[in-house]
Amino acid sequence: MANLKWMSKVLLILCATAVFCMAYDADVVHAVSGAVTKVDKEAKTIAVKTADGTEHVFHYTEKTAIRGAHDTAKGAKAGAMDTYFAGKEGTHVIVRYTEKGADKTASSVDDFGKDGLKVSEGTVTKVDKAGHTVAIKTEDGAETTYDWGKDATIDTEHGVVKSTRYVAKEGDKVVVHYSEDAGKKVVHFFKGM
Repeated sequence: MANLKWMSKVLLILCATAVFCMAYDADVVHAVSGAVTKVDKEAKTIAVKTADGTEHVFHYTEKTAIRGAHDTAKGAKAGAMDTYFAGKEGTHVIVRYTEKGADKTASSVDDFGKDGLKVSEGTVTKVDKAGHTVAIKTEDGAETTYDWGKDATIDTEHGVVKSTRYVAKEGDKVVVHYSEDAGKKVVHFFKGM
């Protein structure tokens, strides 16, 4: 009987330790959208300035993927980061990253070109789950309907989520980064304020 109690305690400790380790190791992915200001080949970093003027610096590794919206760079790795972005200061990107302390490490960088994305902010007025659209009213009273991009990056306070799982609510204050395609405004980056 004593052995059974002892084994139960050991099993309980092992299970609790495993759950803690899994939770601790799980990296939350966040995203930021902005313009490339610098790529430092020696430090293996890329600096990105957001629409509000904040500059973020991200480390990149051999696992950092580059996806180009208008070229064949899809799947390029970090060895090409400094050459890929050479001379492309000002190009609009979405960086998905993890954070440990003050260090941010890019897992992927999506390149939309210098004039690739436009930015708008406002209040959600309507969400059409079936039609995959969201209507947003800006401060000047204009209301625009946006289509969810199939690969839209949605950054929430809990990290990046898939557009199929995220449901904006009427009244949410948001920022959208979008492109125009065939007369439609397509969201590529969506973030609550």
